[in-house]
Order: sequence, then structure tokens, then C-alpha cells
Amino acid sequence: MTLRNVSSARSNSAPGVESAETSGKSARTKVRKQHFIDAATRSMERHGYHAMTMETLAAEAGVSVGLVYYYFKNKDEVLLTVIVDILEGYRQQLPIAMRASSDPVEKLAAGFKAYLRVIDSHRHGAVLAYRESKTLPKRGRERIKKLECDTTRLLADPVRAGTVAGVFTEVSPMLVAYNLVFIAHMWALKHWYFRPSMTVDDYGAQQLAYVLNGIMRGTSRRKYRHLLLQGPTPIV
Repeated sequence: MTLRNVSSARSNSAPGVESAETSGKSARTKVRKQHFIDAATRSMERHGYHAMTMETLAAEAGVSVGLVYYYFKNKDEVLLTVIVDILEGYRQQLPIAMRASSDPVEKLAAGFKAYLRVIDSHRHGAVLAYRESKTLPKRGRERIKKLECDTTRLLADPVRAGTVAGVFTEVSPMLVAYNLVFIAHMWALKHWYFRPSMTVDDYGAQQLAYVLNGIMRGTSRRKYRHLLLQGPTPIV
């Protein structure tokens, strides 16, 4: 093989090799960043956001402070990343759960259940988001607001579809969706009270039933009785 042929062979194989290397590096970066997110959540829960330093985060994560600065410019970026991680969880998990059914009520139920699962796995981060997001710079707060609206619309869409189909009364889809969002967040905020007496699935089923009983037309109640029975007005 001539030098030219060797060079050509290397050139032809490089894209695949680079692609594999890039993919591996991206996966390692994602794992490492998630490790920092988890460590930051624990550190902020223990010390508070304002008392946490990049040094305490490094100690919590078991790495050098230089490595922390490699991934995050400052403490604000750490907090923003923790909050965005939760919002991205909603944006990824809700569509997966909701695509299983074309029925708007079943879609709403599946989406709310998925939302609660994300909250349950990020309880401490959700509490931190409530407590500390106001300390972020304006640009960070605006990004969070946009992501929050995007994910809340995922719950509003089946409410809108159900209203058009005559299943729900004339309601504001975003108002109903935000009610469900706050109910889900309450699982994190008041977990200490609810968890001893019910699972997250029990909590979600009962809370969804309360909401559905308030907006569902009487003509549709029998069809969805499996979602309404745990509400305040059981269907006979």
C-alpha cells in the first residue's frame, strides 16, 4: 500500500472513529455532570445555597475543585443546572408516557403520573427550585420560566383536546395544567406529611380524581369512572 493509500484509508475511517470517540466522551460528560447535580442538590440541602461554595461541592462530589470549575463557571450555574435538570425530566418523560393513548383524558392521566414520577425522583431539587430560584440572574430566571411553560403546556394540550371533544367543561387548559403542576410539587414540599400514609401513586390517583371531578361533564363520567372513583364524589 502506498503512502497515499494509507493516508486515504485513515481519512475514510476517521469519521467513524471520531464519532465513536465523541459519543463516548459525551456519555462520560453526561454521567459526570449528573454526579455533580446530585452532589450539588445534597450540598445545598445540607448547607443552603448561599452557604454552599464550589469547595464544599467538590468535597461532596469527591473531586478536585478544579474539576468542578471545568463543568460550571460559578455557583449560579450550578443552581440553574439543578433546576433545568428537573424541567428537562418533565420534557422528556411526559411525551413518552402520553403517547400510549390517543384519548385526551387518558393522556392527561398518564402525563400527570409521569410528572409526579419526575418530582418524586427529584424531591430535594424541586424544593430547592422553590426556595432558591429567585436568587438567579434574570437570564437564568427567564430560561426557567420558558422551560416551565413548555412543560406545563404538555399537560394543557390534552385538557384543551378534552374540552373540544366535550368531555370537559369550558375551562382554561393552562389553569387546569398549573393546578396539576402545583399538586405534583406539593408531593415534594409536603412529602414528610403524605409519605407515611400513601405512596406517590396513591397520592397522584386521588389528586387527579379531585381535579377531574371538578371539570368533567356528567355525560362522560361513567366512561372514566376508573379515574374518578377516588375523588370526593364517587360514581355509583
